[in-house]
Amino acid sequence: MKKINLGNGKLDVPQIGLGCMRITGLETKQAVRELIDTAIDQGINFFDHADIYANGEAERIFGQTIDPTLREKVIIQTKCAIRPGICYDFSKKHILESVEGSLKRLNTDYIDLLLLHRPDTLMEPEEVAEAFDTLEQQGKVRYFGVSNQNSAQIELLNHYCGNKILVNQLQLSIAHCDIIDSGLNVNIHNDAGIDRDGGILEYCRLKGITIQAWSPFQYGMFEGVFLGSEKFPALNRLIDGLAAKYHVTNNAIAIAWILRHPAKIQAIVGSTNKQRIMDIAQASDVTLTREEWYALYMAAGKQLP
Repeated sequence: MKKINLGNGKLDVPQIGLGCMRITGLETKQAVRELIDTAIDQGINFFDHADIYANGEAERIFGQTIDPTLREKVIIQTKCAIRPGICYDFSKKHILESVEGSLKRLNTDYIDLLLLHRPDTLMEPEEVAEAFDTLEQQGKVRYFGVSNQNSAQIELLNHYCGNKILVNQLQLSIAHCDIIDSGLNVNIHNDAGIDRDGGILEYCRLKGITIQAWSPFQYGMFEGVFLGSEKFPALNRLIDGLAAKYHVTNNAIAIAWILRHPAKIQAIVGSTNKQRIMDIAQASDVTLTREEWYALYMAAGKQLP
């Protein structure tokens, strides 16, 4: 598994991370342990969590399952700030309390990466900075990031937080790539050219912020998986053809498309199927040509202006 420098070289991480939102769906702790071991065997030692995943149960199961001797060999990321059905909460009090809860559930003394989960329009950036400083000084969190934020929101946070924002987790796949569409349709009067995020792709590249791609097999907002979907016949034909050429599965080609971008994006995959994890890991060994990358983009229904 190839590695990338997360956050402008401060931490080496695998190109692919394992999202743990669905591990509560596995029937036994042994099955969870086998999934974790499979990922690590493939070089995927990066595990993504959030305090709201199954109401904290995903973190708890992971913490109860992982061998303590592995802690220094794995990278644990979690997220906070969503209070389901109530509000988003970037207050210092909530951030600190959330981290304490995650540490307890994950059965660890520290979290490698803490992300603020979606934007909070009522945030006081000074409070966020105080929370980050406290957690860093206490040794409870090593690095910080955000999810689903635009360039101005990150700029505001970093202004007060001393440029501590190293990650921005965004939805991205071949069939859901608004952050790429707007950059290819500059000065064009069409929907694809609408800049909805302040040029977040280019902003993150300029600032050395790593983009993490979540839901890399989905189209729309949780509308479904494009692999094998009747809605994307041309895309699936091309993916299958490239899978045969590179001797990998269609899952690997879908991830290789993300990894091919020079922004050095990290893909976060959420499968709980051990074989699929092994298949996906092969994406790290595939480098699509420029022509293949653009062909996949257009096969998903996009047009080049």
